[in-house]
Amino acid sequence: MSVAIRRGAPGDLAALTALYNVYVRETAITFDVEPYTVETRRPWFDAFSATGRHQLVVAEEGSRVVGYACTRTFREKRAYDTTVEASVYLDRAAHARGIGTQLYTRLFEAIATEDVHRVIAGITLPNDASIALHTRFGFTRVGILHEVGHKHGRYWDVLWMVRKGTVLKVTG
Repeated sequence: MSVAIRRGAPGDLAALTALYNVYVRETAITFDVEPYTVETRRPWFDAFSATGRHQLVVAEEGSRVVGYACTRTFREKRAYDTTVEASVYLDRAAHARGIGTQLYTRLFEAIATEDVHRVIAGITLPNDASIALHTRFGFTRVGILHEVGHKHGRYWDVLWMVRKGTVLKVTG
């Protein structure tokens, strides 16, 4: 079945929330520890727009959302405005099928004309697949923050990666 990549729409919020909550409950990939409801996830969704630095794209297979990627505020202080943080989340059935690459391609195309100087990604370690995806998109490693998150009874390290914002570079 083919996968369509499109902008996120209000009708996606329930599916996006359910997909993300799997990561909240079962992994340390996100440091959120309490699952969201659709209502508590709405402010996150409402921060995205059709244009601008903060965008959301979804992967849909048939009528089912199987992943998403987004750029959002990196830090609240205005001097950080031209830096965004990128994230990608996939349904387990969508892993290792190139859907993350499709999502990031569409996302970075969408922000290519926006005033984005740097894109940041924080990756909980270990996560070889995410590191490989980000490397293919021109992200470089800038450092590891050791034991900065505590979840599921242990401490986790986070690798920080960065790329130039407006250059779409996919390798490999």
